[in-house]
Amino acid sequence: MSARKNTWSTEDLQNLDNTYQMHPWSAMGKESYGLDVFDSASGIYMVNRDGERFIDGPGGMWCVNIGHGRREIGEAMTHQISQLGYASPWTSTTEPSTMLARRIAEETPGDLNTVFFTTGGSSAVDTALRFVQFYNNVKGRPEKKVFISREKAYHGSTYLSASVSGKERDRKFLDTNTDFVRFLPNVNPYTRPDGMSVEDWRDAKLADLENMILEVGPDKVAAFIAEPVLASGGVIVPPEGYHQGCLEICRKYDVLYISDEVVTGFGRLGHIIASEKVFGITPDIITCAKGLTSGYVPMGAAIFSDRLIDEIRADDHADILFSNGYTYSAHPVCAAAALKNIEIIDQEGLLEHVREISPHFQDRLKQLGEKHRIIGDARGMGLIGCLEGAVAPGMPEEKRLGIDLEFGELINAATEKRGLLVRPIINMCVFSPPLVISREEIDVMFDILDEAIAEVEAEMLS
Repeated sequence: MSARKNTWSTEDLQNLDNTYQMHPWSAMGKESYGLDVFDSASGIYMVNRDGERFIDGPGGMWCVNIGHGRREIGEAMTHQISQLGYASPWTSTTEPSTMLARRIAEETPGDLNTVFFTTGGSSAVDTALRFVQFYNNVKGRPEKKVFISREKAYHGSTYLSASVSGKERDRKFLDTNTDFVRFLPNVNPYTRPDGMSVEDWRDAKLADLENMILEVGPDKVAAFIAEPVLASGGVIVPPEGYHQGCLEICRKYDVLYISDEVVTGFGRLGHIIASEKVFGITPDIITCAKGLTSGYVPMGAAIFSDRLIDEIRADDHADILFSNGYTYSAHPVCAAAALKNIEIIDQEGLLEHVREISPHFQDRLKQLGEKHRIIGDARGMGLIGCLEGAVAPGMPEEKRLGIDLEFGELINAATEKRGLLVRPIINMCVFSPPLVISREEIDVMFDILDEAIAEVEAEMLS
């Protein structure tokens, strides 16, 4: 530990942090922050300033796919900085960004070969939405601007991306555009009525989409945007065949399909891009970020179907500008990090590793749901999971509300003292550990969760 780090205690840094820094999704009472201070990390573990080691259950923020402490990323970035630290994306290109665009296009389905680099997931989605607006304007359809999304969906924090996000509590005190966005009801099979089959639920959700398109008017609906797995909404896995059905409906009514793979891309489900290989769809636009660089530097991308680009060119609009972009689009240092990240994924066989160990991960997850009375649903796919609390039979009345309001935080506190970080979301806790996690480390993680749930269960049922 450096002399500089020794200068400041954990309490000192927390006080300074409370005074000067505003964090994402933070309560306005700064005195309530008290965030842990981390100094180092390696593999699936993070180490705080007091030397305590924790399994990084959330994988940062769904993003540290190749694990922490990869010196290769730093070396690739250092080399690129020494050669060229920045180049304007308006007037030039670089080898790293060009090679990265080609590498991404090799992994995308169909004719999705045109890559627009952004600064992260929110700006990737924002770019996709702006392109759809641009596309319809150029084609002389300025009225075709309505976007359809789902309740519980999360697509970002910029104004446009937040407008198509359907998490209610994120919208409570922040304005979003309601003029050209429509939301469909929750697609989570866990919420289906008693006695309804998953297949009937799927068909009802497909009917939601078709009915909304017809209600608004196909001539006014521009695009449907969907996460393959609704991550921040609680790891909601739609029924099998749902995405294929949605794509068919979109094709029927000339509605573009945007697949938001910011979380599911780059290995989380065992593939670089999951839309086709896992869900059987070839969308019109794919967005990605997070695992693109494994969180080491900020970068995202929107990938467009060549058909969309060619349609604009064919209409003699080749000289019209898509006047959207960012100072740090296609940043050469970020691109170098992303290329090295993908190289590590390839060389270490991480995609195959995820496909091999995911069944064990999901089995351990389901066992927790079957074992504990306070778990209403244990769901997931690949290396992503969620435990949702539920009021257990026989729970004292005064405890009933607590499980909904405190479940996530209680589980988080119980796991943290045992050396595991999870992400609490009201009555849920979610986790998406680094893809390098071993079978043995998966068992350690779920053993901790088992003990933590038992502790919370005993407290709530007492």
